[in-house]
Amino acid sequence: MTKTNRSLRTAALLAALMGGVALPAMAETPPNMLVIANRIDDIKTFDPAESFEFAGADVSRNVYEKLVNFDPLDLDAGFQPELAESWEVSEDGTVITFTMAEGHVFASGNPVTAKDAAFSLQRAVKLDKTPSFILTQFGFTPDNVDEMIKATDDKTLVVTLDQKYAVSFVLNCLTATIGGIVDMETVMANETDGDMGSAWLRTNTAGSGPYKVVDWKPNESVLMDLNPSYGGETPAMQRVIVQHIQESATQRLQLERGDIDIARNLSPEDVASIKEQDGLKVVDELKGRLMYWSANQKKEMLTDPKLLEALKWVVDYQGMADSFLNGQYTVHQAFLPLTFLGALTEKPFTYDMDKAKAALAESGYPDCGPIEISVREAQERMDIAQSLQNTWNQLGCDVSLIVGTGAQTLDRYRAREHDIYLGAWGPDYPDPNTNAGTFAVNPDNSDESGNTGYLAWRNAWDIPEMTQDTLAAVVENDTETRAEMYIDLQKQHQQVSPFGIMFQQIEQHGMRENVQNFVSGGATTAASYWVVTK
Repeated sequence: MTKTNRSLRTAALLAALMGGVALPAMAETPPNMLVIANRIDDIKTFDPAESFEFAGADVSRNVYEKLVNFDPLDLDAGFQPELAESWEVSEDGTVITFTMAEGHVFASGNPVTAKDAAFSLQRAVKLDKTPSFILTQFGFTPDNVDEMIKATDDKTLVVTLDQKYAVSFVLNCLTATIGGIVDMETVMANETDGDMGSAWLRTNTAGSGPYKVVDWKPNESVLMDLNPSYGGETPAMQRVIVQHIQESATQRLQLERGDIDIARNLSPEDVASIKEQDGLKVVDELKGRLMYWSANQKKEMLTDPKLLEALKWVVDYQGMADSFLNGQYTVHQAFLPLTFLGALTEKPFTYDMDKAKAALAESGYPDCGPIEISVREAQERMDIAQSLQNTWNQLGCDVSLIVGTGAQTLDRYRAREHDIYLGAWGPDYPDPNTNAGTFAVNPDNSDESGNTGYLAWRNAWDIPEMTQDTLAAVVENDTETRAEMYIDLQKQHQQVSPFGIMFQQIEQHGMRENVQNFVSGGATTAASYWVVTK
């Protein structure tokens, strides 16, 4: 579908939803409808047991409730009770018993019970999709999970861990997308060939959250309506439409016209333009998302530590941050984002061609090429990729770009078929292990393990010792000691890893002046639509 046809179809969809009235210039969206422009071409599924992409997490956040979750208007408060009203921990720290709250109902009308919670978490482990490691790190396996996670009655869920962990770590993990609780009856009624409803949940939803998905056109739009059975306060926004609009200029134009309420992928130039206009505003939000490049260790040349060091010395970090990323990314070179326990602020690398050439001369590959950079077709990523291509070519490497959609580049990355991958990574839960456990853990480097949730595995980086050091930090109960362990890990990681971490995101949301309470999740979670008012 061409961009023109896609825009026409989106306009027609909006017109139909607004009672058949075409959208004129300077239109306004209805007061009970939220229309958002965002890049959503990475959505692969709505199944919380499988979804592991940014735009999919936004949908899941608004469709599925969890045992514990975040208050979007008070993210600093940490996890709060949601489907579970309370929990108790055994003396030895290995058993957590949850008591379910009253009044939560799935969109089907079925009440949420502990049996639904047990089924959802068991199902996620048994399906063993990309995000399953978030749960299996507690010792759950397809063979034992029915015994380790079980409902003793409709109100009581008992979770048995393989060892004692900090309770906050366990509960933080349950706030991840994979912690979404699905309607067991509805999901199993749509099971095919023993898939536990996986195929059906790719395009349908069965949650108890404020919204339900009623229409999804891949690479085009997602439409959500109110869950008629939602037990909480009725959201002001009864309908939410997220349009896939790739170009910043198009997002800005539609915001100026009043066709959308929020634009989420704006360039610094378009942000500056919006700030000058009456009726519009820009809201900054520090995100946990990191922008990085990584080198596939299946490629022999890219295993050379001196070559990797050379590449890190010829990234124009500050130049990019001061130009096309201005206001939207800050230079950051460690795997824990700012605001996280143990986040490292040291930035050991700057653009230095002399140091790069010296390191390259010590490597076994003084020609350092050819190198292919796999990159998603998104404005800021293309700009970063072109900057890397330019400076790495100045070093003497023969660099080319392989451009694809979000889904295409992720598939290539997860199959370990890239040379260099340029992409973003965001935390799944607000604990340092969310990033340490993927940038610095690789429990099984074999192709057969399929550990796609681990970025170290995606890059075939075999690190048994660092894996053990990282796992040791997970069970450390002293907060100060734990923070120091992560600082030490990050310092080592900066020097020896095949990862070039460059930036942390500051998301600048352009929006209509009347939009209030839009929160894209900060550094800890995903976007929340149900608290928005206009």
